[in-house]
Amino acid sequence: MTTPLFRRSSVLWIGALLVVQSLCALFFVSEFLSEVLGLRSWAVTWEVREILQVSASLGLSLGALAGMLLLRQAVVRIGRAERQVRAASGEFFAMMEECFTDWGLSPSERDVALFAVRGQSNAEIAALRGTSEATIKTQMNAVFRKAGVTNRAQLISQFVDLLISASPSAAGQEQAAQPGTVAAETPAK
Repeated sequence: MTTPLFRRSSVLWIGALLVVQSLCALFFVSEFLSEVLGLRSWAVTWEVREILQVSASLGLSLGALAGMLLLRQAVVRIGRAERQVRAASGEFFAMMEECFTDWGLSPSERDVALFAVRGQSNAEIAALRGTSEATIKTQMNAVFRKAGVTNRAQLISQFVDLLISASPSAAGQEQAAQPGTVAAETPAK
């Protein structure tokens, strides 16, 4: 299950924070403009004015602190998500290598199969490996034969199926689909 970058409560805090900071900034800007333009119409004592200024300063400072904490929280969550993606990617390549071993691919066939799964053409693979296109075609046919497929799309489809079947939700669906489990049983009509 994925979690959003910010939960609803975080979004509400950010919204409240922006409102408080906007009001505090508006107070300082209006005070500055009234002094510069000579529109002094404050009907409050200097003590009340000082309290308003201190409150606005505290509001801006607390807003900046809360903003830094929320930014730090977002950076930590993004870092965690990036690590999970890298781990999943590494696991996918490990699963591909396992398939290559199960199929009995030679090192050259492994390279060719990997390039093919990455979407490169026979000509591109030949250029990368420094061999002829005919050699790549022969190796691709050996990969197809050993993998039990007839083309690149089926080869890629095998890895997509492997990736899907390795996901936690797919594992639960597989278990539910096995005979003898409660989820797989259907009531008799």
